[in-house]
Amino acid sequence: MKRIYSTVFFLLISMAIFASLKEDLILWYRQPAADWNEALPVGNGRLGAMVFGGIQQERIELNEESIWTKGGQNADLSGGYKYLGQIRKLLFEGKYVEAEKLADEKLLGERLPSNTNTYQTLGDLYIAFAGLDNFQNYKRELQLDKAQTVTTFQSGNTVHKRTVFATAADQAVVMLAEASTPGQITCTINLSRPGDGEEISVENNIIRMTQQVNGGVRYECKVQVINHGGKLVQDGTQLKVDKADKLEIRVVAATDYNGDVPNKKCEDFLFQLKNKNFDQLLSDHISEYQSYFNRVLFSLPQTEAASFATDDRIEAQSRGVYDPSFAALYFQFGRYLLISSSRPGCMPANLQGIWVDGLTPPWNSDYHTNINIQMNYWPAEICNLSECHLPFLDFIGKLRENGRKTAKELYDCNGFTVHHTTDAWHFTTAIGLPMWGMWPMGAAWCSTHIWEHYLFTEDKELLSSYGYPVMREAALFLSDFLVKNPHTGLLVTGPSMSPENVFLTPEGEKASVCMGPAMDLQIVRHLFTSTIEAAKVLGTDDKFRKKLEDQLKLLTPVKIGKDGRILEWSDENLREALPGHRHMSHLYGLYPSNEYNWNDKPEYMKAAIEVLNDRLKHGGGHTGWSRAWMINFYARLMDKENCWKNLVALWGKSTHSNMFDNHPPFQIDGNFGGTAGIAEMLLQSHAGEICLLPSLPNELPDGKITGLMARGGHEVSMEWADGKLKEVKILSKLGNSCKVRYGAKVIEFAIKKGETLRLNADLKEII
Repeated sequence: MKRIYSTVFFLLISMAIFASLKEDLILWYRQPAADWNEALPVGNGRLGAMVFGGIQQERIELNEESIWTKGGQNADLSGGYKYLGQIRKLLFEGKYVEAEKLADEKLLGERLPSNTNTYQTLGDLYIAFAGLDNFQNYKRELQLDKAQTVTTFQSGNTVHKRTVFATAADQAVVMLAEASTPGQITCTINLSRPGDGEEISVENNIIRMTQQVNGGVRYECKVQVINHGGKLVQDGTQLKVDKADKLEIRVVAATDYNGDVPNKKCEDFLFQLKNKNFDQLLSDHISEYQSYFNRVLFSLPQTEAASFATDDRIEAQSRGVYDPSFAALYFQFGRYLLISSSRPGCMPANLQGIWVDGLTPPWNSDYHTNINIQMNYWPAEICNLSECHLPFLDFIGKLRENGRKTAKELYDCNGFTVHHTTDAWHFTTAIGLPMWGMWPMGAAWCSTHIWEHYLFTEDKELLSSYGYPVMREAALFLSDFLVKNPHTGLLVTGPSMSPENVFLTPEGEKASVCMGPAMDLQIVRHLFTSTIEAAKVLGTDDKFRKKLEDQLKLLTPVKIGKDGRILEWSDENLREALPGHRHMSHLYGLYPSNEYNWNDKPEYMKAAIEVLNDRLKHGGGHTGWSRAWMINFYARLMDKENCWKNLVALWGKSTHSNMFDNHPPFQIDGNFGGTAGIAEMLLQSHAGEICLLPSLPNELPDGKITGLMARGGHEVSMEWADGKLKEVKILSKLGNSCKVRYGAKVIEFAIKKGETLRLNADLKEII
């Protein structure tokens, strides 16, 4: 039996496929951006920019991941744990309104004023060009395969081209303006920031801006202007270029967030750039970026709609125009955004990735831990961007110091906890109204990502040195937090709630706080099971593992109601006040957890369908990220029809013209959730099998994809035609055996590390 041990042949095929895909990897427009939500994003994980593509005036809005204010510190209410028993007693007695009032007074801190601790813009680079009053043949592009924007137009007999990219290789945002006729670039360049307090100066060919941001970080930004031909002169805090042949701009920035000296850091960046010309910078940028992006290639047939400008393609989706290849573009745009906003050593992607306009973004552009930051990282592993997952995994551990204090002060528990939101300063306390603040499950949900990372990579060193200790502390909190329900003798969490939702008590009053909501129980099972398995892998912590196993046996099961739906609050007497709510928290066991699947728990799969039917009937899925979650649910349910319906709804109702997700307003989690959903339609591995094309929509009958990842370290590439699998290649990166499913057929294969297994639609090996 002959198998392919070398990956050389596979890589050659991948390169050939990639060459044919380039036409699918461009967002393009016939006009400049009219506002920020039409501008095009570039980023290197730490630095970002929104490029407007203006003609007479170009605006490049700049971001640096650590530009955070700090106007105060959210603090735990002292001695909150003293009231825990009383609150629980009231909840067990069904006195929900009274219990919620007490929890509000004794456990929930008063949130700092809105936009106090906030992620903000770094500033704006404006370039005012002279002599371009008449123009034609305008085109603005974002080239996903090269991670660069290109703007071209003709003025008179001169063709102008402007290229912008954010390089991780050299830590800068770079722009090159070119003209086909010498001496045609005359412009004024200035750097500014909204609000007050920035200090701007010019020295030689560099504009410098620095500021202490509202008690938060001190930043420095330097804009280096390099003219090829013509003259460069200073005019106050601006630089003027006269009759240049080409104009190059290099932007560097740094803050003191990690203890760096911003000025020195910027000087170091500029020194690194000193001996490189533009072509070298661009070549190094593309090479470094493509080492991530080119791992997954995706091709789908094009219809006439694929020839439309991108804003027209999106508008057409609201009218139901058939555009199958848009799925590939949207998928790769999501991967582009993750590569561009989350790199090893960086902060995790926030509510807007790294791209934010102004000083007061929605929800402070912070980190919401009751689904949003988790959704940002749903595509990381399956889409072959495991390294991009690391900033989030690292961030979880940084929440422990405050999280331990919160666990003790509010609940008298060991371990660490995080509530529904946090920020760059890692606060963990319960804040705000009970309907979103009284939820101590954030650390637990986040920590499950550590185990998911291990399942894909089997990085035992990371698990041992960092991952397991974090998981253990999150599980330790839940272990202490669980309490016996006096009515059943089984364990429940509480006080807690189902994120941001409201129920009606038997008396018709509205409340949110309860004991043992379904999502809590599913998260407990997910984290405990993961922590137990991690302890087994490491051969450690037998006593704690046994305790978790014993508690799982006594954990209250999630209930299915008389109407066939999973009960959100585990109590038939509590009715939905908002039946079309955007959160579908009680389906956590379906996705992202692997608790429910058709093989093991079909009754819960059927009950999940009833939940979704009812939610959609009442207007659910009306926000971008909520609709994206729907796609992942239906992919796990293997409901290909509803996968496609919800994907098209995401495009047509919740996507800006620049393809950013529209919550509304812009929130990047919907992009990442939608990307994960497309991947989940094509490949699943959560149920102990590599399941091929489990939810392939009829609307995508032909296609090919290379480089998706399955748990166990298997890289999967597939081609299908007429809705059926033609061939699959499975490259083993770790040497684990794999159980492969296609339809009803399941076969297990032994496969060595570095070996590629080729199978046909009957799961027979191709020799």
